[in-house]
Amino acid sequence: GIALGLAEAGADVALVARTRTDLERVAERIRGGGRRALAVPGDVADVAALPGLVQQVEEGLGPIDVLVNCAGIQRRMTVLEATVEGWEEVINTNLRSVYFLCQAVGKGMVARGRGGKVINIASMTTYRGFQTVSPYGISKAGVANFTKVLALEWAPHNIQVNAIAPGWIATPMTAQMGADRIRWVNQHVPQGKFGTPRDVAGLAVFLASPAADYLTGQTIPVDGGFLAGNPWPPMPAQP
Repeated sequence: GIALGLAEAGADVALVARTRTDLERVAERIRGGGRRALAVPGDVADVAALPGLVQQVEEGLGPIDVLVNCAGIQRRMTVLEATVEGWEEVINTNLRSVYFLCQAVGKGMVARGRGGKVINIASMTTYRGFQTVSPYGISKAGVANFTKVLALEWAPHNIQVNAIAPGWIATPMTAQMGADRIRWVNQHVPQGKFGTPRDVAGLAVFLASPAADYLTGQTIPVDGGFLAGNPWPPMPAQP
């Protein structure tokens, strides 16, 4: 959703994920809209591979002006059930990759001296605790703090760093939720429904644009009103 939104706003887009077929599907839609798209299969949890991924992107499309850190996974476990392997899988994908991909891209941004934009993806778990998802929540709280730190460090280089905290968005990850959880979301989100990837894309386009040049270090929710409070009585789901 963010990739398509940025392309519609005039960006050429490099797509990095583990599955080539998914990348090519999105890349073809971008090319169909008249922009360039580069599909680069890779796992951002592999820190050693990140400089090579950045090099591939810049050789294919030129210097990176906007970085969106959007990769994320979820593993449900209580604290008593948690394993080191499960912890590392979530933290390495959701937090460590953000830190070191920013480093890999930021070296070029700083050296070129023409500024840039970084957009990270946080979560409702950045703000609130949810049972059985502690590694995920910790990773997303870390993203918000890192966004602040990076905004301070890179402000002298005219690089703005912000984060988006989506609420419940209709994606393959949330499609795995059970009926009870879906019902709970619809009852506790004031707008009474899940958001769509395009709901997130609009904010990403704004943050990537000159309109956001004086906005940095912020984590902005796109949550249908969830953090504003819970409706009472619970709202019925919208069609």
